[in-house]
Amino acid sequence: MIKIWSLKKEQAAQQGDKKKSKVSAAQIRVQKDLSELDLPSTMKTHFPDPEDLLNFELTITPDEGFYINGSFPFTFKVNTNYPHEPPKVRCTKKIYHPNIDLEGNVCLNILREDWKPVLNLNTVMVGLQYLFLEPNPDDPLNKVAAEDLRNNRKRFEINVNSSMSGGFVNGERFDCVVKK
Repeated sequence: MIKIWSLKKEQAAQQGDKKKSKVSAAQIRVQKDLSELDLPSTMKTHFPDPEDLLNFELTITPDEGFYINGSFPFTFKVNTNYPHEPPKVRCTKKIYHPNIDLEGNVCLNILREDWKPVLNLNTVMVGLQYLFLEPNPDDPLNKVAAEDLRNNRKRFEINVNSSMSGGFVNGERFDCVVKK
């Protein structure tokens, strides 16, 4: 009786090992991308579930530009077709930015039509950081912010500062993202 039980236990252990070792190509590529990350001090990753490398967070804290002193969290969802499809990236705070809409969708060309499998997570993260250093009013998701940036940089700067403190801009309340 003991012999049968231990055989079943051994078979169950082998089955468990097979399930654990089943790693997708996307997971392997994400693991490689993450191991090669060389992020500046203005960017930090966080893995809510350390076992799940395909879903993680990135926080950008610009040290210059309009968005200095802000802390901007993003979620990354990498699907199983990665690197053939870009990760889904979303800002989790409501911010006033020409290239990020009020729902957190991000307008970055490499997350859409310019994505290529040779690009990696580091490229996406650097692209996001660049949007805070040089917002692009010519490819906007938030047309009001883009218009302000194009036509009245001072008003844009005032609106960014007000919105980052959790204030209202054009009747819309924004999340406080000022670093504490």
